[in-house]
Amino acid sequence: MTDIHPTAVVDDGARIGANVTVGPYSIVGAGVELADGVTVMSHVVVNGRTSIGANTKVYPFASIGLAPQDLKYKGEPSRLEIGCNNIIREHVTMHGGTKGGGTVTRVGNNCLFMVACHVAHDCRIGDHVVMVNNATLGGHVTVGEWAILGGLAAVHQYVRIGRHAMVGGLSGVENDVIPFGSVTGNRARLQGLNIVGLKRRGVARDDIHVLRNAYRLLFAQEGTMAERLDDVAELFHDTRAVMEIVDFIRTESERSICQPTLEDAA
Repeated sequence: MTDIHPTAVVDDGARIGANVTVGPYSIVGAGVELADGVTVMSHVVVNGRTSIGANTKVYPFASIGLAPQDLKYKGEPSRLEIGCNNIIREHVTMHGGTKGGGTVTRVGNNCLFMVACHVAHDCRIGDHVVMVNNATLGGHVTVGEWAILGGLAAVHQYVRIGRHAMVGGLSGVENDVIPFGSVTGNRARLQGLNIVGLKRRGVARDDIHVLRNAYRLLFAQEGTMAERLDDVAELFHDTRAVMEIVDFIRTESERSICQPTLEDAA
């Protein structure tokens, strides 16, 4: 049974699924769709053209689906699409898209957004992503599945965070982070592979060893990046994880690739 608290304000235009809970003093706007099993706790605002997938839980004082923080935004229709089984903790903010980003912000499934995280306009977030307390994404950021952003990390607009990457706490990330990479610092530098994350995902030791060899060659000091990319692609063409990194780097991007210091590359 759907349970809407008497003090909640739910617009007649909102679409509410089965077994939805809306807590005290929360506001659900006319363009909102809450799928089956969604829980919106007390003092939450969900507005705009926002859809929240099944069994997602939104904690108090979150602000979901409001207008983007972009001076170029002039009120055009925009959307926020949130997947299933997400946990959105207190004071999290997520905004709709802008015309420059296709007018949509997308969040995948099974993600955890800890207290006071911010997902800006036109971001694309994959499945199983974790953003720790106060982590912040600028506009148009892409975060691959299983990536983790540490507490108080800040990601510059248009940056790409690859799958299974780890961004350390307090890091300022202004360049793209390769899949499986681990970065830290202000400004963030590549520290190697996200070995802990790879082990947690059950990646075999031999596969991690191959990734390490490819990483060392890719970020060696000899030659240019283009030359090293070609060498890695030739040597490891049959290794999917390595080729994912190669393809990631070769893909046209607004930002350059986050690289290690000379000491870390050695």
